[in-house]
Amino acid sequence: MMHGPAPPPALTVEGVSYAYGSRPALADVSFAIAPATFAVLLGLNGAGKTTLFSLITRLFATKSGHIGIFGHDVARTPSDALRLIGVVFQSRTLDLDLSVMQNLTYHAALHGIGRREARRRADELLTQIALADRARDKVRNLSGGQMRRVEIARALLHRPRLLVLDEPTVGLDVQSRADILTHMRALVAREGASVLWATHLIDEVAPSDDVVVLHQGRVLAHGPVARVVTDAGASDIRGAFARLTKISLADTADEAA
Repeated sequence: MMHGPAPPPALTVEGVSYAYGSRPALADVSFAIAPATFAVLLGLNGAGKTTLFSLITRLFATKSGHIGIFGHDVARTPSDALRLIGVVFQSRTLDLDLSVMQNLTYHAALHGIGRREARRRADELLTQIALADRARDKVRNLSGGQMRRVEIARALLHRPRLLVLDEPTVGLDVQSRADILTHMRALVAREGASVLWATHLIDEVAPSDDVVVLHQGRVLAHGPVARVVTDAGASDIRGAFARLTKISLADTADEAA
């Protein structure tokens, strides 16, 4: 029985290095994420996660190495690559004085989605994130967790195949963090989407995830959580992270607080 070629990875990072002047931020970073995968980019603050996100999303130009999104080179064919991704940045980017629906339909217009279709998609997404009743409310009247959910809905409006989120739960309470993680993992299961979730919070890693351990600009491990834990000779992901980074377990507990 003949099989076609294997689909390209959702994300390919090959030999990527980056420096701010003489200060290196990333050093020969390489990993790939398969389609329909929830992958966690795990690293302490300052590990290089945001720099890597800036390169993936073309905020920064790649100076060495290669980044591909479903086979499209981010540097050579940026429009083809970037239309396949949705982005949630660490800093909030909603317009506080517009309504939830206005924020969503404005973003849809930037992607060339017509007004009627934009409203239909926005209604659907707001129902999924349990905010349909807040569509006409100004964003400034939402809680931090609700704003994050709106940002995720906005990132999904153009139906990207890869969603990248940079520390999306920073500043949120435990329940809001859990709700957003549940929603994102359900999206992978239901839609076959791919997610790269950057965090310094070890308790956000689930046993079913792929994990990329980034430390001081280098990838120390990558693979299914169980394999990373076993290869590190640890009993759980917290112990594996501590062994790989040579950071004490007490310090990793602080990171997950």
